[in-house]
Amino acid sequence: MILDTCALLWLARGGEGLSEDAARAIDEAPVVYVSAITGFEIGLKYRSGKLELPALPLEWLGAIVEHHGLSVLPLDLPICVRATELPAVHTDPCDRLIIATAQIHGLPVVTADPVYSQYGVEVIG
Repeated sequence: MILDTCALLWLARGGEGLSEDAARAIDEAPVVYVSAITGFEIGLKYRSGKLELPALPLEWLGAIVEHHGLSVLPLDLPICVRATELPAVHTDPCDRLIIATAQIHGLPVVTADPVYSQYGVEVIG
């Protein structure tokens, strides 16, 4: 499974915001991924003042990834191109890249965003 950015933030805050189903699925999953684009999105929110972190984004993300045993999926050419081919249901480029990553890797997405399911990916909400 792959976490969208909000799901990662909720996980980092002790799971508050995650549904019981999502929290259980994360705990039971053999591998939980985040997309590299999540680092970009968190960095943007931090710089704009919309997100407060106890450390700089790279340091904070590194600690969260390590603490929760997450794996980071890089953006590659097929993912980037696939994101441009998705129907224009979702206009957020970061979400489109997470959706494309989920499609290419056949992963369900932990998200509270109902739009994800319109792209044929399994949603754990």
